[in-house]
Amino acid sequence: MILSELSYLPPITFFSQLLAADGLLLDAHEHYRKQTYRNRALVLTAQGVRPLTVPVLDGNRSEKVCTAQIEIDYRENWPHQHRRTLQTAYGNSPYYAYYADYLTDLYAQKPARLWDLNLAFLQLLLRCLRLPVPLHFTTEYHPHVSASSHSLIHSFTPSLIDKRDALSPKSLKPDTPAARPYPQVFGLPFVPGLSILDLLFMQGPQAGRFL
Repeated sequence: MILSELSYLPPITFFSQLLAADGLLLDAHEHYRKQTYRNRALVLTAQGVRPLTVPVLDGNRSEKVCTAQIEIDYRENWPHQHRRTLQTAYGNSPYYAYYADYLTDLYAQKPARLWDLNLAFLQLLLRCLRLPVPLHFTTEYHPHVSASSHSLIHSFTPSLIDKRDALSPKSLKPDTPAARPYPQVFGLPFVPGLSILDLLFMQGPQAGRFL
């Protein structure tokens, strides 16, 4: 079982590591960290890689804040900006129109908390990728996982792999692990480390085979 934070439109590598997992344990009590995939996704545009960032309230507080309590800032119409960026970047991709309405519906719900937004997108993406991975949630925060972390893992398998913050948008390198290369909207060279949407818009129902 994989232990991970909950990210916004996670990168392809996040889903690749789930292929051999018998479940995903999401840390509902970890502390929010800025400039991470928790509120940021990377997409490929005609100008190169661009981040889509969900603005949040209290994200800059000096004291630690539970990620599940972080609220989204809707003072600017960022959902419209994200949808417009995705349409501009992927409108000509083979499967953008196939999935666009699903994304629009989730954005329109405007959940108050980042956790709820990310979870709704994750559940949708798992269905689109046809990955029947059971989701579980922690009951308290543990900075380090060990065999004695019974309150964290409960009756889960002892082979718990801690992948929290294993992926970061600030540490992308040319050899970043990714799915095998696939055609992208803007051609060669292949750009790794992007949101799963890049793969989904290009491969559609077959996207799971590229993980």
